[in-house]
Amino acid sequence: MDIIASYGTVLILIAAAVGFFMAYGIGANDVANAMGTSVGSKALTIKQAILIAMIFEFAGAYLAGGEVTSTIRKGIIDAAPFAALPDLMVLGMISALFAAGSWLLIASFLGWPVSTTHSIIGAIIGFALVAVGTEAIQWNKVGGIVGSWIITPAISGFIAYLIFMSAQKLIFDTDAPLKNAKRFVPLYMGLAGFIMALVTIKKGLKHIGINLGATEGYLIAIAIAVLVAIIGKIAISRLNIDPKADKQMQFNNVEKVFAVLMVLTACCMAFAHGSNDVANAIGPLAAVVNIVESNGEIAKKAAIAWWILPLGGFGIVAGLAILGKKVIKTIGEGITHLTPSRGFAAELAAASTVVIASGTGMPISTTQTLVGAVLGVGMARGIGALNMGVIRNIVVSWVITLPVGAALAIVIFYVLRTAFGV
Repeated sequence: MDIIASYGTVLILIAAAVGFFMAYGIGANDVANAMGTSVGSKALTIKQAILIAMIFEFAGAYLAGGEVTSTIRKGIIDAAPFAALPDLMVLGMISALFAAGSWLLIASFLGWPVSTTHSIIGAIIGFALVAVGTEAIQWNKVGGIVGSWIITPAISGFIAYLIFMSAQKLIFDTDAPLKNAKRFVPLYMGLAGFIMALVTIKKGLKHIGINLGATEGYLIAIAIAVLVAIIGKIAISRLNIDPKADKQMQFNNVEKVFAVLMVLTACCMAFAHGSNDVANAIGPLAAVVNIVESNGEIAKKAAIAWWILPLGGFGIVAGLAILGKKVIKTIGEGITHLTPSRGFAAELAAASTVVIASGTGMPISTTQTLVGAVLGVGMARGIGALNMGVIRNIVVSWVITLPVGAALAIVIFYVLRTAFGV
């Protein structure tokens, strides 16, 4: 309590700096892999992808990032043991942000797409272990996260495989790919509209106080899907392409249609990601501000000060613009060769998995979801289409994220305790 009374303003300033640092890491890593499929498939250049992500990620973070956030991400630790030790909670949250941000920076330099959610969770577990002990950790939640390393990529990979194979059978492997594209692509557009509407409703709107029931949400998503399919049908029917063109030319034109679809799905995913994952940076920061301003009282939910959301939004944008290229390359080019139709299948599968997880309460990482989807598309072309060396590095980085985050947080926590004399 003494350090909160004596150094309250200093602690908030330090927390703001490391919160920005964590948001920077999210931008460099997580946002980059959300845009990787669009860049890898040549639907967007890296500059275009960064520009789109900057606009939609910031919009998602600022407009739908939430007025109230959980102070302890995903309920991974119990706040009760810290009730009498608010100073340790404050130093711990600062340590967690610094540790998670550091690991994301290292991973981004190496081009490894890791989970920002798992980074911050590992860091929070680390400081809680040394600050209070094992009783502060909700171990069943940790088990769920470890299980998600296998379940999440498997689900998104399977869905991506099905979407890609259906496009192959219905469009690309037929005698008249262009004619069949005009028939079936509006259905894919409708499906994309439905999934993206659900992602936005489930992941975005609830943060700005719009709480739609399940039935309302689905009805709105269906209406959007029908509208998107109709617009798609009109747009595709107006394309002036010679139906007598050779098959390769028809393939190229069909891929152009999927490229437009990919840009739309990338915008929606960026908005949903910004609204959801900015909490990884601002949740612990809001906790510190809340504890300091309430003289040591720890709440499960914290009201967010006006300056915190834009800080997180700017951090995400800065990280993406300055350091995002390496992870974009890993996702877009390193795992398997992507075309717009393959990239669309992967992105739609990742979004579908997010919707399934939201409905079931399954803990997921958007990174692992997307990587699994890209693997699924690659598997549809055979194991030889996958770069096993890159995949091995990615899997190793996933496994070490929790322990590395925990270890870094422990070291930083002890340094801060010594510095503040706690």
